[in-house]
Amino acid sequence: MNMASACSIRVRGVVQGVGFRPFVYRLAYANTLAGWVLNGDQGVEIHLEGAEQDMEVFVQEMRSKHPSASTISEIEVEPAHCEGLNEFTIRESHRAGRPIAHVSPDLPVCEDCLNECFDPSDRRYRYPYINCTNCGPRYSVILALPYDRASTTMMAWPMDAYCDSEYHDPANRRFHAQPVACPECGPNLTFRQNGLDLARGWDAIRRTAELLSEGGIVAIKGLGGYHLACDARNPIATAALRDRKYRKEKPFALMVKDIEAACRLVFLTSDAEWLLTSSARPIVLVQARFELEGVSPENHDLGVMLSYTPIQHLLFAAGAPEALVMTSANRSNEPIAYEDADALRRLSGIADAFLIGERPIARRVEDSIARVGAFGSVILRRSRGYAPSAVAKLPIKRPVLALGSDLKNTITLVVDGHAFVSQHTGDLSHYQGFHAFTKTIEDLISMYDIDTGDLLVVHDCHPQYASTSHAATLPARETRAIQHHRAHLASVLAERGEWEKRILGVSFDGTGFGDDGSIWGGEIFIGSLERGFERAAHLRTAALAGGDGAAQYPVQAAAGFVVQIDGLPDLSEPPFNFTSRYRDAIQLINRDVRTFSTTSIGRLFDAAAALLGFVRESTFEGQAAIWLEQLARDSSAAEAYPFPNTNEELDFRPLLEAVIRDRLRGRGLSDIARSFQRGIAVGTTELIFELCHSHAIDTAVLSGGVFQNELLLEDMKSLLLPHGLEIWTNHAVPPNDGGISLGQAALAAFGNFNDAKHSVGEGDLHA
Repeated sequence: MNMASACSIRVRGVVQGVGFRPFVYRLAYANTLAGWVLNGDQGVEIHLEGAEQDMEVFVQEMRSKHPSASTISEIEVEPAHCEGLNEFTIRESHRAGRPIAHVSPDLPVCEDCLNECFDPSDRRYRYPYINCTNCGPRYSVILALPYDRASTTMMAWPMDAYCDSEYHDPANRRFHAQPVACPECGPNLTFRQNGLDLARGWDAIRRTAELLSEGGIVAIKGLGGYHLACDARNPIATAALRDRKYRKEKPFALMVKDIEAACRLVFLTSDAEWLLTSSARPIVLVQARFELEGVSPENHDLGVMLSYTPIQHLLFAAGAPEALVMTSANRSNEPIAYEDADALRRLSGIADAFLIGERPIARRVEDSIARVGAFGSVILRRSRGYAPSAVAKLPIKRPVLALGSDLKNTITLVVDGHAFVSQHTGDLSHYQGFHAFTKTIEDLISMYDIDTGDLLVVHDCHPQYASTSHAATLPARETRAIQHHRAHLASVLAERGEWEKRILGVSFDGTGFGDDGSIWGGEIFIGSLERGFERAAHLRTAALAGGDGAAQYPVQAAAGFVVQIDGLPDLSEPPFNFTSRYRDAIQLINRDVRTFSTTSIGRLFDAAAALLGFVRESTFEGQAAIWLEQLARDSSAAEAYPFPNTNEELDFRPLLEAVIRDRLRGRGLSDIARSFQRGIAVGTTELIFELCHSHAIDTAVLSGGVFQNELLLEDMKSLLLPHGLEIWTNHAVPPNDGGISLGQAALAAFGNFNDAKHSVGEGDLHA
């Protein structure tokens, strides 16, 4: 006969709000164990009593059969005293210290809930807020930890007897599902037009679908904010949306009902389909089958996502167009609207009507963007479905707040070594974006109950960044600066948990403040997270006329590069047709007025785009470089223009001379673009080989916004892998500035600050 014994189990990871306690309850009963389970500060706490072998089986099955939406990072099992229990129960959550529980990202509606939603005999037939422990809102409704209904935006809707019975029934999949509701006790929808509430519930859905089919634009409240929706196949509707939203050329994202509808729009590989149907349900960039006028100008790709909420599924069932533009509800560059009053105010001149959900949103969470690339899946915007998951475990007990960059901002909060990366907050140069940034900081510090007196705050070195200025206002114990491009590389190593590995790191992007006060962006480093990174090589220095303005005007960026080329033709004449902005930039450079030094590969791509005909203003970040990549994809040319390195300096002059020469000769634009890109890849990999060989390094890390260029990555992969080098890139956070905060936090964990002696409070921002 087995003697009863007891153990205490702590489970850490994404284990709250994903049906983990009900799973544990059923697993304990299946193994004839008594005890209890509850949500605690650090995750889920379990007490078991029973036969020792049954408890061993319990732990094994918990590891292997846990709910699909959960992620177990750690399991601690310790002996415990028997309490003489004869049943297993779910206890109320408790707080005993600072929480470090991992908050679940929002989850797409599950098949079981969808089947009920479309079953006329079901109580929740056509109910837009149907959910269970396997699906529905999490991060977007949680107000505090631990995760219980009283700590969510559902607190205002007490469960009726029907929902309450499901909530307390261990055999029901809504057992302890915190947002559970039904039409009798929960929130619903309203259709509002011309200031009047005209329909509710299913009728509101139906009126919305009708208006979309008629070419209207509707603001629809989703999980983490409002979307602006219209018929993607109606060019009049998409043109009206662009005009009202002030979104000139940046591509719109599309939403479709299912995979079959997606396949009618894009060429879907198995890897892309897996990404599209994953629990994050991101927008996935995929090659388009044909052009949809007004949706993705001058771009071979479409950003497509599947419907992921009951409301969206109901819209398609009610007859909404098969493909909907589903873009963030804002004016260009503002953060997404998520509060009803703000949405009605800000979107009244854009939307023809509103579909307003009654359940409040705790925080704005935009759709994530991802793609399948040369080195696997990569996240380009990390938000809904991913945030605020911990993406790394860092060797530091002290709380760290990393403020990220001013573009594509995210924030990372490190609690007991767990690095929680926030949702995308946007561009801090706009008031609304900066407000979202400060609210996200307050939100994370409050959620994890951080004592700011213990906090280490880290920020970018750029003295004029809004995030740098804000760092000085925070009541932290210590505030330090970390260099931009080192943070890019550190983000890759942090994802992989590689502290000691010595690597060669290539950090290519548009703008980052360098150690010498110039604008870096074409940097190669050698080092490790533990010991830091030393600059080993870089792009030849060019002039940046007008500072950040050069990123908006490619001809302005080009001026600082081509001015170094001998025998330059008149670029204001055909076939180049550079605008007067180019001549003005040349004058600034010649007079050394408002001109800065730069090693930016991003600006080099802009210069090449200008030489090939992109002489207008860029209307969104990276537009000229994207245009150049798309142009290059239309060519099969294998020739690489020369991009030599001399004394660890990549020389852009022969590269641009070849572009100018072939443009004058009338060579095809696509072929020139392809040879330019191939030249960047060949020249960079040759320098990587040289440095890896001389420093006995076997691993190269690629990060920075330029490495969103898939054609460049494909070329570099084909050149590097045959020589036995390992290549590491970002996967859990974006290679662009959305990954900077994680890299800052990782470097801070090892004390690798850009200024080893002073803090911001002492006035030295960029030493």
